[in-house]
Amino acid sequence: MIFSLDFFYMVLGAMLALIGLMAWRDAANPRRRSTAVFWWLYAVVYLAGEHLPPALAGAMMLLMGLIAACGGVRLGRYGTRNEAQRQASAVGLGHKLLLPALTIPLVTVLGSTLFKDVKIDGLFLLDPKNLTLASLGCGSLLAVALACWLTRATPLQAMRESRRLVDAMGWAVVLPHMLAVLGLLFSEAGVGKAVAHVSTTYIAMDTRLAAVLVYCCGMALFTIVMGNGFAAFPVMAAGVGIPVLVGVYHANPAPMAAIGMFSAYCGTLMTPMAALFNVVPTALLDLTDKNAVIKAQIPTALALLAANVALLYFFM
Repeated sequence: MIFSLDFFYMVLGAMLALIGLMAWRDAANPRRRSTAVFWWLYAVVYLAGEHLPPALAGAMMLLMGLIAACGGVRLGRYGTRNEAQRQASAVGLGHKLLLPALTIPLVTVLGSTLFKDVKIDGLFLLDPKNLTLASLGCGSLLAVALACWLTRATPLQAMRESRRLVDAMGWAVVLPHMLAVLGLLFSEAGVGKAVAHVSTTYIAMDTRLAAVLVYCCGMALFTIVMGNGFAAFPVMAAGVGIPVLVGVYHANPAPMAAIGMFSAYCGTLMTPMAALFNVVPTALLDLTDKNAVIKAQIPTALALLAANVALLYFFM
């Protein structure tokens, strides 16, 4: 294949390595060396990938966590335009500013549908096993190129803006990946079996409605604790979904899994542990209330959770 998922991993790793280099050379950053090391470690994870021994990769992630916990990831200076220049550029470009953002979903949809079987010299254009992600990667690269063309900026300026955004999110960029791995660790450690034991021992799931409530609400609660639906899913699916909903009430595994993940996403809307979604936006928007995003999302999350319970009850 031409555009494989590994290709985009290499692109992302190269970007993180360059972000680390920019941080190292930024004298305005009080923790420039530790910030650079943090991003370089993360870059190695993408560049080396499966070639890294698991123990070494784990040690690198622990070191990244230690750097972040000690306040080693800080903001620097980014050479951005002043407010007047940004306003003038925005007025000049107008609605054209939306084109790069719209390019990403458009290319993703087209690549996933029209270009899924396209070959060049016998090679698939897009990775058939990761078609959506490969299309998303192509859309992102095209969006950057289009943004540079519209604004007459250089790729280096695009990297500066990437660094500014990544630094603004800070260590929270890594949090979803670590929490997803945490879910797998919980599954390997038998947490799902423990949840199944507690659920069946202390909660009466002798009706289908009770089992559905435990499953959906458990998905949301585990996500609130761990901050990631992918971390909650293996625990609740192994504890309640498969043995109770499928094993006892003969639920269809497809809606059980899909609606379970939707229920977990309801928990994502209600927890600061989902820092990338709920904490970073407050920082980027300079909101005084750090929980403003969560407070605004709670009514929607609860309504969606109730809808998920009803859907799973009737369609499982």
